[in-house]
Amino acid sequence: MSPKRGDDVAPPCIGNEWRLRFATNEAAGWGDLVAEAPGNTRCCFEALRTDSMSTSDPYRQHRLRGRLATAVLGGFAYPQWEYEVTSGGRVRYLVDQPHWTVHLVQASTRHPKDTDS
Repeated sequence: MSPKRGDDVAPPCIGNEWRLRFATNEAAGWGDLVAEAPGNTRCCFEALRTDSMSTSDPYRQHRLRGRLATAVLGGFAYPQWEYEVTSGGRVRYLVDQPHWTVHLVQASTRHPKDTDS
């Protein structure tokens, strides 16, 4: 989706920062997370921008396992990760290491149902 009048401007990447991109319509829930928990969502943004595959806080940021461990985008399979923004709010993303790009595929203020089983 192209930016339009009234949209926020994302800061550009500098140095060794990862590029963040909205990859799906489900990632549009990012705005709801910003409205509900702006501080936590900013922390998520900074974490994904600086170290998208960090394992220093596995309760907050981790790679998904099993059938959710990878996901396909544009014909390519990528490792799928999740960041816990709030107790229920999550951001799911795919990591494209060669291009230093994080593809946001889902952002929601509610916990995803597919991890409940």
